[in-house]
Amino acid sequence: MKNNIYQEEFISKMNHPRRPFLLSFQWVLIVLISLSGLQPALYAQETEYINPVWRFGVAGGANFNFYGGSTQQLSELFRSPVAFENGSGVGLFAGPLVEYYRENTRLGFMLQVGYDSKKGEFEQQLLSPCNCPADLQTDLVYISVEPSLRFSPFRSNFYLFAGPRFAFNLNNIYRYEQGPDPSLPVQEASDKHNDDLSNTNNTVISMQVGAGYDIPLTSVNNPAKIMLSPFVSYHPTFGQDPRSVETWNVSTVRAGLALKLGMGEAKPVPQKVIVPIIPEVKFSVIAPQNFSSERNVRETFPLLNYVFFNSGSTDIPDRYVLLEKDGVKDFKYDREEGFEPLNTTGRSGRQMAAYYNVLNILGDRMQKDNTSSVTLIGNSEVSVQDGQAMAVSVKQYLVDVFGIDASRIASEGRNNPKVKSEQPRGDSDLALLREEDRRVTIESDSPTLLMEFKNGSDVRLKPIEFRSLQNTPFDSYVWFDVDQGTNAFSSWNLEVADANGQTQTYGPYSNREVSMPARLILRDKTEGQYKITLVGHTPNGMKIRKDTTINLKMYKVTANEEGSRFSILYEFDESQAMDMYEKYLTDIVAPKIPAGGSVRIHGYTDIVGEEEYNRQLSLDRAKNAKKIIENSLMKAGRNDVKIYAFGFGELESLSQFDNQLPEERFYNRSVIIDIYPKYNSGTK
Repeated sequence: MKNNIYQEEFISKMNHPRRPFLLSFQWVLIVLISLSGLQPALYAQETEYINPVWRFGVAGGANFNFYGGSTQQLSELFRSPVAFENGSGVGLFAGPLVEYYRENTRLGFMLQVGYDSKKGEFEQQLLSPCNCPADLQTDLVYISVEPSLRFSPFRSNFYLFAGPRFAFNLNNIYRYEQGPDPSLPVQEASDKHNDDLSNTNNTVISMQVGAGYDIPLTSVNNPAKIMLSPFVSYHPTFGQDPRSVETWNVSTVRAGLALKLGMGEAKPVPQKVIVPIIPEVKFSVIAPQNFSSERNVRETFPLLNYVFFNSGSTDIPDRYVLLEKDGVKDFKYDREEGFEPLNTTGRSGRQMAAYYNVLNILGDRMQKDNTSSVTLIGNSEVSVQDGQAMAVSVKQYLVDVFGIDASRIASEGRNNPKVKSEQPRGDSDLALLREEDRRVTIESDSPTLLMEFKNGSDVRLKPIEFRSLQNTPFDSYVWFDVDQGTNAFSSWNLEVADANGQTQTYGPYSNREVSMPARLILRDKTEGQYKITLVGHTPNGMKIRKDTTINLKMYKVTANEEGSRFSILYEFDESQAMDMYEKYLTDIVAPKIPAGGSVRIHGYTDIVGEEEYNRQLSLDRAKNAKKIIENSLMKAGRNDVKIYAFGFGELESLSQFDNQLPEERFYNRSVIIDIYPKYNSGTK
């Protein structure tokens, strides 16, 4: 029954007197929305605009109407058989608005004038004695004038408003319909009435209170300010009596949106003064007060107890030195007399040549000690049998060439070595790490084959010694450290000026640390004082300069002066020395440091992993070795030694070995300890 009522229009929409008003409202809305599309880029970006004081726009929403009281006398000619009580409905509200509000204040003013529908439907009533349903709908329409005081408690976009409401009646239509007896549902409605309500109040004075929030739709650089403001308000029953008779009253909750437009006032933006930020950079120089241009060095070189095999092959790779049986008598790598002096600056092919003789060194030692024995463990990712075949290849060489009794050599195969190179942090370089795990490990319990002070199957082979000539000893270098330079500078240079003002320029550099031989700075002089200037170039074009002064002096090496070099190896991604090296540093290396001597410890890594991570890892390794040596000297009551620790990571220019082969990467995971007979203090 109720649905049938809505199927009929109360009035013809096209002929209704409010049609022109609605069309005008639509045009205002279209114009405002079009204006909101203005791009801020059309206006000078250096000017900001504050929100306007006067704002004009439109508001629209839904009236949620609630009926109270009762009504029965609907017109002068019709009285319903029953009184109607309580009801509800939803009506339209739409109209223009004006607002006055100054930004960052609390008080303002608002005025809304609009089409205001109080449309609704009363609760259905039943008529006696037929029990017939009766329905009543009303369509009250007003033009409302709603002035309000606007209050912003927080001086923000949130606001409250309240004020009177003046409503002028436009429509007061009602529709009454009495349905048929429920026991005879096929009958049509027995009574229908469409008419104007009688005794309607043409003017209603009430009140309203609400809250809203302004949402800017344009930027601060756009003078045309458009805001979208959701709002909600409450119109109480006070004063809202539609008729001058009976007790019928209305209360309303309105929810809607307001679209506001105004021209903002220009707000000159103070010219921004860009103060250059000078990066925090520490510049330090470590330079020897006196140094030698060359030095004899006795080097103790560690021997890996590994033989690495190529993928898919169980034959010993041809990079290893394999002797014929009649060449064994001339082999001298492990003999007391040592070797001819060699240049060991930079990458050292000499050391790798020594390592590639590891099987010959092992065979030579087993010949000298016929009680020694070894176990060869072949580790293969293919199968245990493949690993066994690799181990047998090494065993066969020792038996056939050096004549070692086969019973002294055990062999076995495994899938993985006890200490694997493949680690979680090496995910990006898995191919390199897996290549390292394809190897034969040499294990022994014979002291003559192993490092001093250690025993057990996991101990490295005894190191070898040889003498060499360093044309540019490590302690003759000048080191320049630009802490935070890689973050602050796109590049940096060094200006080196002598006492006469002659300047040499080096660079540009991009890494943190740079070193150069002191004799490169001295040139043809034997001593001199120099002003060192760092010139850093920032990405925004600034130049940062920092100065310091150094003194350099070259001395001539005496005939019997000799330095010492030791190396210790670290496992992949480890910064703590293996147990086998701690006693080695304490009991072998530390006692060889002469009184007043100096020690330079430099750490390295291979190329697996991130460059900056590797630099820190290498420094941690150097500091680890330094701490062990310092503790040993302290226990001996010595404080006459100056020890420096450096970390070079995977730096190609200073790396001791290449990184193409597994054995090269193993040897790059190392710390090198240079011991010098004279104390060369560094200055910063």
